[in-house]
Amino acid sequence: MDVKFMEMAIRLAHENVLTKNGGPFGAIIVKDGTVIGKGCNNVTTAKDPTAHAEVQAIRDACRNLQSFQLTDCDVYTSCEPCPMCIGAIYWARPKAIYFASTKEEAALIGFDDHFIYQELSLPFEKRTIKMDKLSCTGHDLPFQAWQAYNERVNY
Repeated sequence: MDVKFMEMAIRLAHENVLTKNGGPFGAIIVKDGTVIGKGCNNVTTAKDPTAHAEVQAIRDACRNLQSFQLTDCDVYTSCEPCPMCIGAIYWARPKAIYFASTKEEAALIGFDDHFIYQELSLPFEKRTIKMDKLSCTGHDLPFQAWQAYNERVNY
């Protein structure tokens, strides 16, 4: 854990607001003391709801490492990650996540993801967005092909 990397993430978030490039969030990914990925929230400018700072930083770091995992990396983010970003971070498998501001602090300025946590705890039929399982013939063909694929890379 190194405060200079957190300061970099906070600086990215601040500059992102000042340049009108997106929301007040920044993230840095570090491996062996070297920054290998950076990201800012670009949801509104990229017209992409997944363009959160952490996701952008993961994409950048993975490109730089030529890997889909962030083994032995640390994630420094200016704010506690939202549910989507937590999911992406866990899939990337870094060794640690450090954040500066809390989700409660973010909620005070309009970035409240509490409703997502609530929705995920509800049964499908009670969720705000309709979510139903719809099976059809061959629905398991992709899984069968994956299972039989000898050169697959498990992740």
